[in-house]
Amino acid sequence: MSQAILTFEDVHLSFAGVRAVAGVSFDVGQAELLALIGPNGAGKTSVFNILSGVYRPERGRVRFLGEDLLTRRPHEIAAMGLARTFQNVELFHNLTVLDNLMLGRHHHFRYGAAAALLWYGRARREELAARARVEDIIDFLELEAWRRHPVRLLPYGIQKRVELGRALAMEPRLLLLDEPVAGMNLEETEDMARYVLDIRDELGIPVLLVDHDMGLVMDLADRVLVLDFGRPVALGTPAEVQRDPAVIEAYLGGTA
Repeated sequence: MSQAILTFEDVHLSFAGVRAVAGVSFDVGQAELLALIGPNGAGKTSVFNILSGVYRPERGRVRFLGEDLLTRRPHEIAAMGLARTFQNVELFHNLTVLDNLMLGRHHHFRYGAAAALLWYGRARREELAARARVEDIIDFLELEAWRRHPVRLLPYGIQKRVELGRALAMEPRLLLLDEPVAGMNLEETEDMARYVLDIRDELGIPVLLVDHDMGLVMDLADRVLVLDFGRPVALGTPAEVQRDPAVIEAYLGGTA
């Protein structure tokens, strides 16, 4: 595995005495797709919220690109290059696909209000560069047919793809995907799986993936971390995890 871009070390988080994350440790390599799985309530989304700056753990260390992530606010973490999608589609439904993707470029803009009003100088250059970048993403995710459509009119699977595109528009150094195929049919799931692999392999962006679709996880992931009640159960390749007796008992509901 390549050098780690993210390290998550012995992290603990609780709510009203209930342990959401209890001693979880992992890292993500620069060219890796790491999957995080476990039953509902296992702590997967809590891990994502810690990484996004929404939650502050009681103890532990989290470093991204060599920097302490726990001292940063959410917008600062996003500016560092950590982008996220959500379980539920979180788009501006009255805006077009193009406009939603342009919103992902917001933290790259450096011009002021006056330049924006005059459409002059730096504002014009940065807007045109952002538009070119967004057009590349539209092409990459095969969204050309819907680029001018309001998001509310699009099928659910396309909306999920738009949300993925908005995260890519941020030019992430690490991409967090929270149940990217939840609610999708088989064809939509296969399409999304292809895009996720292309993001890792063609764009060179490492991915931390949470999903309940075990077929998807085992097909895509380089390694898998299994959580149960906030505690790490197993970490290894998909084949190793599937054979682990603790995983079979805690997650798959059987006995070894």
